[in-house]
Amino acid sequence: MRILILGGGALGRSIAEALRGEFDVVIVEKNEIRARTLEESGFHVVHGDFSYTATLLKAGIEKSELVIITTMDVETIKKTVYVIRTNNKEVPIITVLPDEINLEELKTSIKESFEADVNVDYAISPRTALRDALIRMVKHIGEKKNVNLLVKKLRELKANGDSLLIVMHDNPDPDSLASAAALSLIAQTLGFKTKIVHGGEITHHENRAFINLLGIEVTRVSRGSYELRRYPYIALVDCQPNGNLTILENSDYERIKIVIDHHQVLQHLSDVLPDDAFLDIRPDVNSASSILVEYLKGLNIAVSPPLATALFYGIYIDTKKFSKLSPVDLKAIEFLAGKVDYELLDKIEHPDISTETAEILARAIMHRRIYKNIIISNVGFITNRDALAEAADFLLRLEGITTVLVFGIVDDKIEISARTRDVRVNIGAVMKEAFGELGSGGGHARAGGARIPLGIFKLAKDKNSLLKLVEEAVTERFLEALKVKEG
Repeated sequence: MRILILGGGALGRSIAEALRGEFDVVIVEKNEIRARTLEESGFHVVHGDFSYTATLLKAGIEKSELVIITTMDVETIKKTVYVIRTNNKEVPIITVLPDEINLEELKTSIKESFEADVNVDYAISPRTALRDALIRMVKHIGEKKNVNLLVKKLRELKANGDSLLIVMHDNPDPDSLASAAALSLIAQTLGFKTKIVHGGEITHHENRAFINLLGIEVTRVSRGSYELRRYPYIALVDCQPNGNLTILENSDYERIKIVIDHHQVLQHLSDVLPDDAFLDIRPDVNSASSILVEYLKGLNIAVSPPLATALFYGIYIDTKKFSKLSPVDLKAIEFLAGKVDYELLDKIEHPDISTETAEILARAIMHRRIYKNIIISNVGFITNRDALAEAADFLLRLEGITTVLVFGIVDDKIEISARTRDVRVNIGAVMKEAFGELGSGGGHARAGGARIPLGIFKLAKDKNSLLKLVEEAVTERFLEALKVKEG
């Protein structure tokens, strides 16, 4: 790109030095001694007054692709802009402006002086530039603070042991899996041996494809197992105690040294965790993967295409296909974009669907009950808990439906998944109100879930009676929390 820099003083020269080699730079300088000095330094210089047509034509204004005006004199800027536009109506113009005038005022003043509508594309004032630079620096320091604290904690732990157990919630999704893999890489870089574990099933066909295609090693463990007890330190990723996390006993909490999550604080963590635990819980960020990307970027750790793809997809899923993004999420996407393996991404997003998942989807459609614009569907006894979320997502696409709840019985628990696109409804709050007292319930504004022990429902005489009792209880409580009457 051919760039004209108008003015070879301290600012103009520093800009030219920064751009030299990457762009075709021409400096226009009025002062003869300064012009000669710039030429001796190897710059392409045109000697003359850049507010005159002859000088700009000599500098090649008609062929230029960007013009930068470095003077702070408003009258000179006005005249120069007018002359530029007389000879090149399309070239982008960047000018510095004194703090007392803004871009719109400059355009108005040019119109009054020369009776012409001219366009100036960009203007920078010293005060604005300084403010923006300070804000960027503050944000950078803020980002570095968290990663520095994490590294400090890991180094403290390393002094007494080199094994770290990374625990996800019971039924890890792409965000959990990617975040755990990223934390494992960070810890391994600092000399730790790591293991990634979970307590439940991974049955969602996309999640299984995610693990297999990306080569993420995860292990299912049970509550009180040796695998849990033999690790001196535990890190929780995308979960907290009392969330969807059943494998840890209260005695394990003293070994939790790291908690990284993007959900709301589920309880007063200081009551259950060691005082020295590292906590980075950010409900304003929509994906745990975004937080881990911030760490990787801050530590300058090379991110492989499979890990970049995993983190990118984790953000994609937890931000509802990039429809809800915080500044941290946006920065993470920008960082990952050039590192993603898009063929791999397509295979993860479109895996083959299992027979059981297809059957559960069919059941959800067949057994749906509609209450105004709400669907409640009982899919009966199942083993694939993740298929409930897929069924809820599918039913929400039906015409006229704004809220969906799908439930089934898995082992000795009632598993529930809910979705909404009604902006008046916070489905996570609804699930907590409806089912929190019976078991656990919660989630986000658009997606939620609940888990209820069968408890007294076990007294039912047979499976059909059990399903009927469960359906009546779930329906009544859900509609009551939504403030909708049955009928």
